[in-house]
Amino acid sequence: MTPDSLDSVRPVRPSRNVPAGRPRPGVLNGLSHAALAVWALLIIAPLLWTFLASFKSNTEIFGDALLLPGELRLDAWGRAWSKAHVGLYLVNTVLVVSSSTFGTMIFGSMAAYVLARYRFPGSRMVYYYFTAGMAFPVFLALGPLFFVVERVGLLYTHTGVVLVYIAYSLPFTIFFLAAFFRTLPESVAEAARIDGASHTRTFFQIMLPMAKPGLISITIFNVLGQWNQYLLPLVLLARDQEDWVITQGIANISTLAGYEADWPGLFAAVCMAILPVLVVYVIFQRQIQSGLGAGALK
Repeated sequence: MTPDSLDSVRPVRPSRNVPAGRPRPGVLNGLSHAALAVWALLIIAPLLWTFLASFKSNTEIFGDALLLPGELRLDAWGRAWSKAHVGLYLVNTVLVVSSSTFGTMIFGSMAAYVLARYRFPGSRMVYYYFTAGMAFPVFLALGPLFFVVERVGLLYTHTGVVLVYIAYSLPFTIFFLAAFFRTLPESVAEAARIDGASHTRTFFQIMLPMAKPGLISITIFNVLGQWNQYLLPLVLLARDQEDWVITQGIANISTLAGYEADWPGLFAAVCMAILPVLVVYVIFQRQIQSGLGAGALK
């Protein structure tokens, strides 16, 4: 065989036997991309319209929804911040959510680590007791919660709301982190014990840093869930408007907007409530995905 004939020889690609009736991968990819595009449009379009509506006038808002604002109006943002007290509500929300998230992660991580790595009489029952809390909707316990918080003298206080937030966030936090801690290598903990490290030091200095992807993921979930909570603060912070969180403030602004016809101010307040959590998600989205992916692969 001559060199020219060798150049003309092409490797034969193995044939892929696709079973009859099974859709080809290209078709599935196209359908999945189309579904994701539709889902993204359904999420992004209302957010974009809300943001643009905060710069419109009442006439433009109730006119053609696809038209852009005639001019850049920032007065609605000023009214929402000062007159509607959105700034005060945001400060209260940041204080409550940061405190409750910190407490949830401290108590949840310690409980999940012990339940995942140690065996003692009743450990499974304690784990099931915590995870059973995910089965009860919040509104079923509003009545008992009101009287319990009132009995301990924490009703209409941020401290009472923080403690209730922690209690309601612990079940999912323990459920998620316990599964993550079980995947960590036991040899690392054994090496730490051989070197003389206590259980507390092993947890905080060795095992907790190894669980960083899972901790970041569940922290973001807790922040989003507590930031958007409405029923609990509505019941536990119903007296003093100065103590309200952002969800209560937005609900009050939406009621006042109907009387005062200040719809741009309402949409500006909604944008102020959305932007902080949107920024947090954009910053930590890679850590969230890596944490969920690590937990799934392990």
